[in-house]
Amino acid sequence: MPRYNDMFELSVDDMDLIERSLRTLTEALPSEGAEETERQVHDLLGRLHNQKIFYRPRDGVYVGG
Repeated sequence: MPRYNDMFELSVDDMDLIERSLRTLTEALPSEGAEETERQVHDLLGRLHNQKIFYRPRDGVYVGG
């Protein structure tokens, strides 16, 4: 029985392209009857965002906004 691949090798550029494509998709959806699809796409974008590792410098001052 084949198994799912749970290890992906995507670059930062690949992830950026996926995110931009999903945002474009939600803008192109018809305004009526697409609420469920739009919610699923936004949930997916949220999961992608939560998997990112954001850089914070160890030395020096970090100004967050």
